[in-house]
Amino acid sequence: MRSSFPPLSCLLAFEAAARRLSFSAAASELHLTPSAVSHQIAKLEQLLDVRLFERSPRAIELTDVGREYMSRVARALDAISAATENARKHIRNALYVHASPSFASLWLMPRLADFAHQHPGVALSLSSSVVHSDFSSGQVDIDIRYGLPNWPHLHAEAIFEERIQPLASARFISEHHIETPEDLCHVPLIQSVVNVVQWGDWFRSRNIEYSPGQFAYRFDRTAMALDAAVQDLGVAFDSSSIAACHLKQGRLVKVFDPEWCLKVQAHFLVCPARHLERIEVAHFIEWVRAHALDPETYPVPPAAAQLAEASHAHA
Repeated sequence: MRSSFPPLSCLLAFEAAARRLSFSAAASELHLTPSAVSHQIAKLEQLLDVRLFERSPRAIELTDVGREYMSRVARALDAISAATENARKHIRNALYVHASPSFASLWLMPRLADFAHQHPGVALSLSSSVVHSDFSSGQVDIDIRYGLPNWPHLHAEAIFEERIQPLASARFISEHHIETPEDLCHVPLIQSVVNVVQWGDWFRSRNIEYSPGQFAYRFDRTAMALDAAVQDLGVAFDSSSIAACHLKQGRLVKVFDPEWCLKVQAHFLVCPARHLERIEVAHFIEWVRAHALDPETYPVPPAAAQLAEASHAHA
């Protein structure tokens, strides 16, 4: 028994009142009287020994403590709601994955058909944002994070070593006569501001004293920076692993020798150690590891591969 766990009725009253900033509106939603909601919240405040709301004759406002408490309680109630819905629909083997946006759309999504093919019994839910998951809410099993690893008390393993290098369309390279690294000092450059390494780092690695004072385009998502390069707007400096689909389909090419790159480990599988005991988490991590052995390989969906095999057999 969790001795510090407040009564659920108090939490529901608090969450509804905090979300709507009205005891009356919360009462209507919960089919209670306003005085009953007020009583539940007063009971919760007494249990916590803090004030969650500032009250006035006409309105209520969350205190700083109330605002922080609301953010955690809301996520916890959402997790309970999701678990209840899964149970009601007889959904088993659910796996909740969160990932950074560009990794989710450009690297993970093209490969998900293979995961579904290999693990048809896993009900996968995928979400993405730049905000790291709060595992205390119980809503996420594993988080794929981008950045420098500094997550104490969490299991974190690098997915692959990425090669960050200049990428552009073949047409842009031809039109601007790009042949040497020095040529990049005279063409539009695209900056992905979230990258752990930047253009200045690459120029220094080639012993070129050049630091762009102003970029032609700046983006806070790798996917947008790559799309800009595909549209012939300039040269992007980004991960060839994340850009694998563009490279495979010829929309982008590596401007120089692939060895003229900066190597980093910046995408990580992150979760509490206890999550590793779940078979669904173990399957997902094992599957990511297998694909990460050659992260620049653009996958062929299983259905397409089977169709190609069938066509070959009938040829």
